[in-house]
Amino acid sequence: MNITKRDLLKGAAATGLLAGASGLPLPAFSQGAAIKLGYVSPQTGPLAAFAEADGYIIEGFMKAAADAGMNVEVIVKDSQSNPNRAAEVANELIVDDEINLMLVASTPETTNPVSTTCEAEEMPCISTVAPWQPWFIGQQANPGDPASWKPFNSSFHFFWGLEDVIAVFTNMWGQLETNKKVGGLFPNDGDGNAWGDANVGFPPVLAKLGYTLNDPGRYQNLTDDFSAQINAFKADNVEIVTGVMIPPDFTTFWNQAKQQGFTPKIASIGKAILFPQSVEALGNTGNNLSSEVWWSPSHPFKSSLTGQSSAELAAGFTEATGRPWTQPIGFVHALFELAANVMSRVDDPADSAAVVAAIAATKLDTIVGPIAWDGANLPPFAAKNVAKTPLVGGQWRLRDGGGYDLIITDNKTAPNIPIGGTMEPIT
Repeated sequence: MNITKRDLLKGAAATGLLAGASGLPLPAFSQGAAIKLGYVSPQTGPLAAFAEADGYIIEGFMKAAADAGMNVEVIVKDSQSNPNRAAEVANELIVDDEINLMLVASTPETTNPVSTTCEAEEMPCISTVAPWQPWFIGQQANPGDPASWKPFNSSFHFFWGLEDVIAVFTNMWGQLETNKKVGGLFPNDGDGNAWGDANVGFPPVLAKLGYTLNDPGRYQNLTDDFSAQINAFKADNVEIVTGVMIPPDFTTFWNQAKQQGFTPKIASIGKAILFPQSVEALGNTGNNLSSEVWWSPSHPFKSSLTGQSSAELAAGFTEATGRPWTQPIGFVHALFELAANVMSRVDDPADSAAVVAAIAATKLDTIVGPIAWDGANLPPFAAKNVAKTPLVGGQWRLRDGGGYDLIITDNKTAPNIPIGGTMEPIT
């Protein structure tokens, strides 16, 4: 899909992302040749929920850019939730479409092949919506040898890390009485291998905090039978389940767990239950499931492009689409905030070295919080390429009239993000 200035007015009125209405001054963009942005995300396949708001965000970005006098074209490609396809379309954007800047979002299966392709082609790239360890370490020639890890020249990433999600999950667990026995559900993919890694993942931290981890081993995505994992957890009297699953796999696991009489006190699952539709698919059994919360309407941040608050951006999406807000809305919006800010500081958008330098020098307050590639709270090997964003934790609560609300229940790692309640056990 190509979205140009001619197309932006078709949907801009519905988006509510009107820069002029915010009163916020926007960068003075070049009036020269069109800036060409490439964007890759999983619009179809099992990861499609991550890209649900892409069209809404891009239409709003195009309207804001046009109002600011930015001559821009956004060329969108679907990774189809397939790493090979992600690399293929990234190459098309670089070679055939001759983009000036690559943007990519949503899970290592999309971000990594696109970033790797950009690095090989010396194409400036900004990626998000993948924990930084699977993104950075997963692209190294030898992920198992830290001494061999090298920084990237053209690729930059913003998101939180495994250390953050582990802290958030264990902080939530500490609010309830349990036997500290944890069952792990880690697939054989970029996220699962990182989360379950004996060195950088959950195992060493859980052991240090007195938890016992039962890890039945890696399973393949789109598995249709989790009986082995459920039986292992039941035999070990597991009271906490955690992992990082694609949405259809958690639905399968949770339904089978209920059928087989296994109900833990806590289930904190990354990725799979970020989305309201994934929880609603479980009926009433989704109540009190917990997950990481990277963005919500209650996050106290504003867009540098439109001046909208997090609450206004989320409400605008719901008003325009009739669908509930989802967490990727904030990060995809921030991705385009960064693109606008970076390209406003470059004289020639075709000068890749200048674009890379502009990315590296970024210091921007965005809808997901401050972003700067300054190495803050990162190990030295990742300092050049990663910018961290805040993370809190929450639970899905069943509403009386049906549907679910996501309630933030832990903010120890980001106290400026308000909580809405405390943890309750699954019953």
